[in-house]
Amino acid sequence: MKKAVVLLSGGIDSSTTAAIAKAEGYEIYALSFDYAQRHKIELESAKKVAESLGVKKHLVINFDLREIGGSALTSEIEVPKRGTVPDLRTERSGVVESGLSPSPPIPVTYVPARNTIFLSFGLSWAEVLEAPDIFIGANAIDYSGYPDCRPEYLKAFEDTANLATKTSVEGKIKFKINAPLLYMTKGDIIKKGVELGFDYSLTWSCYDPQPDGRPCGKCDSCIFRAKGFQEAGINDPL
Repeated sequence: MKKAVVLLSGGIDSSTTAAIAKAEGYEIYALSFDYAQRHKIELESAKKVAESLGVKKHLVINFDLREIGGSALTSEIEVPKRGTVPDLRTERSGVVESGLSPSPPIPVTYVPARNTIFLSFGLSWAEVLEAPDIFIGANAIDYSGYPDCRPEYLKAFEDTANLATKTSVEGKIKFKINAPLLYMTKGDIIKKGVELGFDYSLTWSCYDPQPDGRPCGKCDSCIFRAKGFQEAGINDPL
């Protein structure tokens, strides 16, 4: 079987991406990260998702980004709460209509260079496995505006991967960064997962888990999750 490294956080996007890779016939090597994130609970979901998809191997890399900080997910900075999907839509349209910026401000939940770090680990493992395909659940439609989710960034990393690895320079492998969800709405992503028979009760989205273990329901990630299930016409199993 053709091999693929899939970055798996345990959220909707990465889990759907993994399901798509499986449906396309890949032998999946799932890669998750314990980086001392506020929502470390997501790793429990990543494990469940990996097991449900029957991945070849699930590797969890440990490092501490709290030593660097700079994000609400890796420090004591408060996670912003926005309330509802309409609130988020209004805020975003207001920024665009004002002419101040082509996109909303990047929120404090952005983790400095996170996808570059994750993809670098993924590339390292892919080179050892001789797996030309790396999958990431990046999305440029329903997302928080993180710069490392943009298509131009992913293309730049792919170019770097093929410049900086022994197997590529020697002509053995040409690496490809696969982002099948890049231009899909959250609703379409969920519909695709359901079509593939994926169980979304295994996933976790919230950036700020509550003391009782429930999602906060008001952070960006919770809002986009709610938006997706509303648009898909499906009840959120959580």
